Amino acid sequence: MNTKFFWRRAALAGLALALTTGTRAADSFWPQWRGPLCNGTAPDAHPPITWNETNHVQWKTAIPGEGDATPIVWGDRVFILTAVGPEGAVVSTAPKDPYQFTVICVDRQSGKVLWKKVAHEEVPHEGRQENNTFASASPIADGKHLFAFFGSRGLYAYDFDGNLAWQKDLGRMKTKMGFGEGASPALAGDTLVIDWDDESGHSFITALDKKSGQELWRTPRDEATGWSTPLIVDFQGAKQVVVNASKAVRSYDLATGREIWSCTGQTANAIPSPVALGDVVYLTSGFRGAALEAVRLGKTGDLTGTDAIVWSHPKGTPYIPSPLLVGDRLYELKGTDAILSCFDAKTGAAHFEQERLEGLHAAYASPVAAGGNIYVLGREGVCVVLKDSPKLEVVSVNKLAEDHTDASMALAGDQAFIRTRHSLYCLKNQ
Repeated sequence: MNTKFFWRRAALAGLALALTTGTRAADSFWPQWRGPLCNGTAPDAHPPITWNETNHVQWKTAIPGEGDATPIVWGDRVFILTAVGPEGAVVSTAPKDPYQFTVICVDRQSGKVLWKKVAHEEVPHEGRQENNTFASASPIADGKHLFAFFGSRGLYAYDFDGNLAWQKDLGRMKTKMGFGEGASPALAGDTLVIDWDDESGHSFITALDKKSGQELWRTPRDEATGWSTPLIVDFQGAKQVVVNASKAVRSYDLATGREIWSCTGQTANAIPSPVALGDVVYLTSGFRGAALEAVRLGKTGDLTGTDAIVWSHPKGTPYIPSPLLVGDRLYELKGTDAILSCFDAKTGAAHFEQERLEGLHAAYASPVAAGGNIYVLGREGVCVVLKDSPKLEVVSVNKLAEDHTDASMALAGDQAFIRTRHSLYCLKNQ
């Protein structure tokens, strides 16, 4: 079962929840970082294309603390992670005061907080870069449970009523220059995957049983700090876990943790998550350099410089935002700038390249797509909506009153969910 079919089955499993919202099962969820197909698209959703603080806002709910975790949507519930600490705390060095690492469940139709659980409370052992937060990893849902990952503060499984099923402590990360943590979990079937790359010299990737939290395997990795979320793909009936990283991109057998292939060529601080189309995986990074590689699955060992590299592109690649794949069009931003390129994913030919999006200054959030449109959210509450097209065509430029929008949007049904510094917005296509 490939990733696309897994999440479509998951949608059917959430039918009962979807019926309570009046939405169809297939458009009732955004279950994880990068959405139902792991590529930034919600193929059955039709969210609004214009809005402002008073137009198309179904509700706005205050969220305490800080966090860049993507909102997770399943049926009639929206989940958000946050780290609640002292106001005005200095975070570039190790904090002195405790933070509450918190899971919040919100009613999808009203915005009312249904439950709030403090998963863990502690003084973080190290600080984080000013543009990061202590709740940057996104949770993931399977229709019955939410898996909330707070990195060094642990992994927690809650049922949809807020009851804790299990928890797992994986240790304490030592991140590069104290930049902080950010990689999210990946899920396929009953297996959760966590990539744990840091400066300790003991980086690893591990798989856990989602029902119990029991560790299934652990494979050491020769990597420094990483922020890229693994991508689980299906190839010839076997699942692979592809992890973007600075020293090498590597793929592992999901069942055993055995390394299948590797490929060098990414830049330092490789943050963007991979996406896949058929048997080709797309890998990109853009810190102090630029790299975009299309790697065809099927071979083993070191693929660097081999014909497994279908095509590559050495400029205009993203530092923080992940790429967006819609059909056979691959979109990506340059660095953290509001400069967009679009490629034919199969050939690497540019439809358009490094076009500036007027109205945006910078973007940390990853672009998303639904209903034939592309949504590019900037850091200051502005979102540019474009046609999903080989030509750059702006549909609208939208602004919310609150600034600081680094969390990626979630799209489900006729709604869009945007997390700002202090609030969670639900926008509805009315």
